[in-house]
Amino acid sequence: MTGYATLLGLIAPVFILIAAGVTARRIGWLGTEADASLLKLVVNLFYPCLVFGAVVASPSIAEPANLLWPPLLGFATIVLGFAIGFPAARLAGLSKGKGLRTFAVAVGLFNWGYIPIPLVTGLFPPGTLGVLFVFNVGVEFALWTVGIALMAGGGLREGRKHLFNPVVVSIILAVAVNLAGFGGEVPAFAMKTITALGACAIPLGLVVIGAVTSEHIERPGDLLNARVIAMSSLVRLGLLPFLFLLLAKFLPIGVELKQVLVVQAAMPAAVFPMVMAKHYNGHPLTAAQVVAATTAIAIFLIPVWLKAGLAFVGV
Repeated sequence: MTGYATLLGLIAPVFILIAAGVTARRIGWLGTEADASLLKLVVNLFYPCLVFGAVVASPSIAEPANLLWPPLLGFATIVLGFAIGFPAARLAGLSKGKGLRTFAVAVGLFNWGYIPIPLVTGLFPPGTLGVLFVFNVGVEFALWTVGIALMAGGGLREGRKHLFNPVVVSIILAVAVNLAGFGGEVPAFAMKTITALGACAIPLGLVVIGAVTSEHIERPGDLLNARVIAMSSLVRLGLLPFLFLLLAKFLPIGVELKQVLVVQAAMPAAVFPMVMAKHYNGHPLTAAQVVAATTAIAIFLIPVWLKAGLAFVGV
């Protein structure tokens, strides 16, 4: 069984890189004018390369169950979080127009990429990372359909435009190449280039996230809403992890997907709802409160949930 110190060591670099981004913004090394360009590079080039490299030759992807269950559960776990988020928001004292929808989306959308990827890479065989990316197709679908509709309080038109983004396209292409049996035929120079570009995705993405979110900690007191902190932590880091582990233990799914569910169970709220709240007339401060609270606590709880979850599920 992997020890607590080992698990903490796997997640520590993630938060150190975020802190580096905050520091870079504070001391003027990374100005706001660079945010959009760097995020475009990460989302449209580096991250798709990371995904393609992990999926294209993964033997786990060739198993039919790993093409059906992962995206289905990715979608279902997000929607489950949204559904639980609404009554939890009311218990936290929030109402429509004052953070209700934003809380539900923020607490329901777990961090599906930047923290899980180094954890999955460090804990499990390479095939599990490929399954994680296929799982994330379902997460993306839930985000850009149900999530956008909830945050915007209405239609799906805006979200549908984002469904076939570069990450999803790279997954579809990699799966097609894999299933056609050509995963091992990609020229070495091409794979080396793809691997080199993909290696930039996580460190640069985390630094930029730190820089972008630093504006929300200019006045730390604004983040201290006791009821939001308590309810978001209880749901995101208590109830939902327990439900995820039940799914991992009792569903007829492969070992790799069980491992993915254990890791996702331990995740704090994703940062992206802060961006969504700004763009879709949500409540950015509520999103920031949920993200700050769950992330701060998750630094210590992630190793606990991983250790307990792996033992409970038996993987």
